[in-house]
Amino acid sequence: MTAKSIPAGYHTITPYLVSPGAARVIDFLKAAFGAQELQRDARPNGTIRHAEVKIGDSVVMLGEATEEWPPMPAMLYVYVEDVDRVYRQAIEAGATSLRAPADQPSGDRVGGVADPAGNQWWLATPMG
Repeated sequence: MTAKSIPAGYHTITPYLVSPGAARVIDFLKAAFGAQELQRDARPNGTIRHAEVKIGDSVVMLGEATEEWPPMPAMLYVYVEDVDRVYRQAIEAGATSLRAPADQPSGDRVGGVADPAGNQWWLATPMG
């Protein structure tokens, strides 16, 4: 029996965030985007070695930044049903505004926030 090349519930590309305060980032993702925590593996000192959350139909992996694995802020583009509502929800969950939602020539209404670790989340709803 051969192993599947992509595990069930995952996509070809899965973002992996290396962030300081990874537990805080997970709490933020739950409050801001309704993320479901799938897995959390802690080191003996309590920091997160590896965790996975599901946002919509996508899995995001993350771990605590260390000396060996320094922080690498990321920028993610997330499609949501109502960008204005999710943007406000993210701000209430502790995000910093990067740009309030506005209609873009690309055909999406887009707003941006930064999470407590500095990762950027660009939220979008198609206008058409």
